[in-house]
Amino acid sequence: MESHEAAELFDQAVEQLRRVVDSGGPGDSDDDGSDLLRHAAGSGAVAVRLALAHLADADRVVRAAACDLLGFASDVHGDDLRSDAATALIALADTEVDPEVHWSIARALGATCDPRALPTLVALAGSPDKDVRFQVAAALPMVLIDDHPPEDGVAALIVLSADADPEVREWATFGLGWLSTADGDAVRRALWDRTRDTDDEVRAEGARGLARRRDARAVPLVRDLLAWEGVHTFTFQAAAYLADASLLPLLDGFDPTADGVVDALRECDPVRRGERDESAWQVLETVHQLRPDLRVAIFGERCDLGLYLDIDDGSDISGHWFLDGLLNRAGDDPVRAAELAIADLHR
Repeated sequence: MESHEAAELFDQAVEQLRRVVDSGGPGDSDDDGSDLLRHAAGSGAVAVRLALAHLADADRVVRAAACDLLGFASDVHGDDLRSDAATALIALADTEVDPEVHWSIARALGATCDPRALPTLVALAGSPDKDVRFQVAAALPMVLIDDHPPEDGVAALIVLSADADPEVREWATFGLGWLSTADGDAVRRALWDRTRDTDDEVRAEGARGLARRRDARAVPLVRDLLAWEGVHTFTFQAAAYLADASLLPLLDGFDPTADGVVDALRECDPVRRGERDESAWQVLETVHQLRPDLRVAIFGERCDLGLYLDIDDGSDISGHWFLDGLLNRAGDDPVRAAELAIADLHR
């Protein structure tokens, strides 16, 4: 795409966004110019240069559209453009005072997935504008990418999970409980508080977040959720994490092939779980028998379902597999799974 074509798309998007802003509509309205900006974002570096040229514009709508363009370019092109986009957005946030632009900054920073954006998002989490706080709740988990997320980011999500607005609470609880692996007394207390929320979706997210941390307090909550007329896939996921046999009678009433139900039935059924664990042990033993020179381990993560297989040769060759996937490739034959893993290791 030529520069003038991207510029024309940007100008059209600005006018669409202006009509939405002037009418007091939501920033993510279907006709806010986003489709045009996504098209322009396909031009990559051209789009970034175009956006950077408009970040200091006197018109707040132009500045907001420029932020949106940086976010879409980051989403489309990934790491190639994200660093420059994040740098520019963080710098703009230091002087920007308009909530409309703050909304676009928060959304775009989430698309960059850049940890440097954390202080900016934490500051914006205190915005009096609920729409800005909503975007921050959605963006924060995208920059908390470390296995041990920074305390200030987790603290901001905890505060937002108790926000006055139910949509902010839902997204913050989703980010804190499901997208983040953060744990500790403060995190669990916040998730527990949300299980008593006035909003159904927020309560379900609180229960799922506790379940992902294997917190037994979630068992009666998930039992109640499984009795609802329309059970969400998230509830089946929560049941799988809890791996509690008392949930089996309720799970047996659902389609065993439905999304989420398969995992929940396997994890909550001690017989099925035992069969999976025995297969895992056979894979480990077979690898050791075939290649005693290799180092092999099978392990599980507290915030993940299933088991993982790690193999390395003690130097620079290593492999990592999700064991269920490996066994599926092998037709549920542990010996064949071990052979496939060894073959993968040296491929």
